[in-house]
Amino acid sequence: RREPAVRLQHGVSGMEPLAWSEDHRVSVSTARSIAVLEQLSDVHRGGQEMVIHRTAVPAPGAACLLKVGPKKEVAECKEKFANSMDPTVSQTFMLDRVFNPEGKSLPPMRGFKYSSWSPLGCDANGRCLLAALTMDNRLTIHANLNRLQWVQLVDLTEIYGERLYEASYRLTKADTPRGELEDFSEFQRRHSMQTPVRMEWSGICTTQQVKHNNECRDVGSVLLAVLFENSNIAVWQFQLPFLGKESITSCNTIESGISSPSVLSWWEYEHNNRKMSGLIVGSAFGPVKILPVNLKAVKGYFTLRQPVVLWQEMDQLPVHSIKCIPLYHPYQKCSCSLVVAARGSYVFWCLLLISKAGLNVHNSHVTGLHSLPIVSMTADKQNGTVYTCSNDGKVRQLIPIFTEVALKFEHQLIKLSEVFGSVRTHGIAVSPCGAYLAVITTEGMTNGLHPVNKNYQVQFVTLKTFEEAAAQLLESSVQNLFRQVDLTDLVRWKILKDKHIPQFLQEALDKKIESCGSTYFWRFKLFLLRILYQSMQKAPSEVMWRPSHEDAKILISDSPGMGSTEDDQEEGTSKQASKQSLCDTGKGMDIDDAADDSLPQSSDAGGREPMEEKLLEIQAQIEAVEMHLTREHMKRVLGEVYLHTWITENTSIPTRGVCDFLMSDDGYDDRTARVLIGHILKKMNKQTFPEHCSLCKEILPFTDRKQAVCSNGHIWLRCFLTYQSCQSLEYRRCLLHDSIARHPTPEDPEWIKRLLQGPCTFCDSPVF
Repeated sequence: RREPAVRLQHGVSGMEPLAWSEDHRVSVSTARSIAVLEQLSDVHRGGQEMVIHRTAVPAPGAACLLKVGPKKEVAECKEKFANSMDPTVSQTFMLDRVFNPEGKSLPPMRGFKYSSWSPLGCDANGRCLLAALTMDNRLTIHANLNRLQWVQLVDLTEIYGERLYEASYRLTKADTPRGELEDFSEFQRRHSMQTPVRMEWSGICTTQQVKHNNECRDVGSVLLAVLFENSNIAVWQFQLPFLGKESITSCNTIESGISSPSVLSWWEYEHNNRKMSGLIVGSAFGPVKILPVNLKAVKGYFTLRQPVVLWQEMDQLPVHSIKCIPLYHPYQKCSCSLVVAARGSYVFWCLLLISKAGLNVHNSHVTGLHSLPIVSMTADKQNGTVYTCSNDGKVRQLIPIFTEVALKFEHQLIKLSEVFGSVRTHGIAVSPCGAYLAVITTEGMTNGLHPVNKNYQVQFVTLKTFEEAAAQLLESSVQNLFRQVDLTDLVRWKILKDKHIPQFLQEALDKKIESCGSTYFWRFKLFLLRILYQSMQKAPSEVMWRPSHEDAKILISDSPGMGSTEDDQEEGTSKQASKQSLCDTGKGMDIDDAADDSLPQSSDAGGREPMEEKLLEIQAQIEAVEMHLTREHMKRVLGEVYLHTWITENTSIPTRGVCDFLMSDDGYDDRTARVLIGHILKKMNKQTFPEHCSLCKEILPFTDRKQAVCSNGHIWLRCFLTYQSCQSLEYRRCLLHDSIARHPTPEDPEWIKRLLQGPCTFCDSPVF
C-alpha cells in the first residue's frame, strides 16, 4: 500500500471511471467533475508519502442539446411527441434522456460518462490532452496549460452537429434524403447519429504540409475516434500542438455496421518499418472486429484492405473494455499485437501476427477469473501484463506467455482485502511504467452488513520492488526522468526510508556514466543525491507557513509607557528560547537524533558535526553534477549558435559570456568545448554583443548561470534554456521549480524557439 489515499468529493460515474495518462495524471470520472491527480516525484520535500497535485475539470452547468434541426421546429416536434396519443411514442420520448437531458421532473444528467487521455506531446506544453464525455453526451477536449486550471479547447459535439446540419444529416451527397423531423423515427435517427458511446486517441502520426515556397515539412498530428450510438465512427484529425478549433484538420465518418456498439480501441501495428492502423469495435451482443481506417496525406501510414472479424458469435456477452498491446514474438522473431477484451466475467484474447501468408489470427477465452462480471480492465503496455477487477475487491493479474503456436496466460489473484481491508472496487488503472496500480474503492461489508455511507477513495498499490524499478531506470530506452515518475517515486520512497543510496545502485550508475556518458544518467545521479540530502534533513517541528508574533510582542513590551507583566515576560522568554533551539537544530540532523535536542549546544555540537559534514559533502556533489549538466547544455546552445548565425550577426543569446563562463574554470578540460568555442570566437571576430539592463542600460556581465546583475544592482534571472536574462515580469517555471525560462517572442528565430521548447536540464520536467 502506498500512501496517501485520496478521498473523492462525489461518487464515480460512467464506465471505466479511472484512467492514467502517459504524463502521470490520473483522471477519475465523478458525478460532478473529473478529478485529476498528478503524481510528482518532488525532490524538495522530505515526506515519504506520494506527492500528488490535485485539480478538477468541472461538469458544464447547462445541459447539452443535440442539434437535430432548427430550434423552433425542434421545440414543436418535442411538444408533439410529448403529447402524442400513441404511448409507444410519448413514453419513449419522455423517458429517453438523450431527448430530454434537462430532465424536468427527472433527476439531472450530471457527471461524466468516460474520459480518455491523448499521447504525450499534444498540447502547447508538450503534455497530454483530456477528452471528456459527459452523461448528457457533450464531448469536449481540455488542456491544463497553467497547472492550476483546466481550459476547454473545443466542443466537438457542437461542431459535429453543425456539420451534420449543413449536410442535411447525410453522410455522403449520394445518400437519399430521409424523412422529415416530424417523423419520430427520423427524430431518433438524428439523435443517435450524434450520441457518443466511447472515444479513443491514436498514437501521434506524421503528416506532410506544403509551405508557400512549395517546400514540404513534416507536421505532427493525432487522431481521435468517436463511436456513436448508430455504429458510425467519426475520426477527427488534429494538428499538433492542439490549440483549439483552428487545429482541426479534418473529420471523416466511417460506417462500422456493428449493431449496438459498446466500446472501441485503436489497433496500431508496426511491420517492416511500416505502421498499420485500424479500429477495434466491440458490440453489446458479443462480436468484435477490426475496421480499416483510410487516411490521406499521412506519411508511412497503411491500413487493412477489409474488416477482420475477431469474434463473430452473438452470444449476448457484452464487450465492456478493449485493450491492444504491441508485443514481440520470441519464436516468430517479429512484432505482434495482443488484443484483450473483457466480456462478462471472461477475458477474450486475440493474437494478431503478420507473416508471408498474411494476417494470422489466434483467439480464445480465459475463464475462471471472477465470480462476478469484470467492471474494469487495464494493461501494462511494456510487458503485456493485464489486470482485471470485479466489484468484490478481487484483482487478477494475467501474464501472457508465448508458445510456438500462440500464447497462454498465467494468472494470479491479488486480494485487495489483504491490503486495504474489506473493500468494493469500481475501477483500476496501471501507471505508464507499471510501478503502481490505482484502485477506486468504497467500504465493503462488515459482519455481513453493507456500510451506511459510501466514501469513494483512490488508493495505490505497488506492483514493483525498489530493485526492479532501479534496474528499469538504469536500462531505460526512454532516458527521461519525467516520463518515468512512477519508477522514480519508488526509488525516492526507498531512499527516504533508509537514508542512504544502496551500494549496488551507486556502482551500477557510476559504470553507466563512465561507459556511456549520457546526460540522462547524470540527471538520475542528481535526483538520487537530492533525495539523499532531503532524507538527512530534520523535519521542522513547527508549521513553516504559520506567521510568528514573537518580535511584535517584544516590541510592545519594550516600548515606552507600556507595562509588562511577569507572565508575559516568561512567555516571551520561552518562545525566544524555543525559536533559537529550532534555528540551531534545523540546520540538518537525522530525525533519530531528535531526542538530543534538549541537550545544551556545547554538548551536542560535536554529535552534529559528522551529520553537517555529510550534508556539506552531498551539497558539494549536487553542485558538481548541476555544473556538469549546465556545461553540457551550454555546449548544445553554442552548437546551435554556430550552426545558425552568420559571421557578424548579433544574436540575443549572450554567446561571448557563455564561452567565457565555460573556459573560466581551469579544471574543466573538454576538447570538444574548446574547439567549438574557437570556431565561434573566430566567427564573432572580437565582437562581444553584450546584454544590457533594460532599466539603466548598463552591461549585464555573464558571471552566474542563474542570474545577471548589472553595476547598479539590478538583478535579472537567467533562462536555463538559452542563458538569456529574463527582463520581464512574466516567465515560465519548471514543473518541480528547478529552473526558470523566458517566453518565446515573435522576433525569435526558429532555432531559438526550438531551444525554448526543451524540458528542464536537471529533472526533464516540462516548463510552464
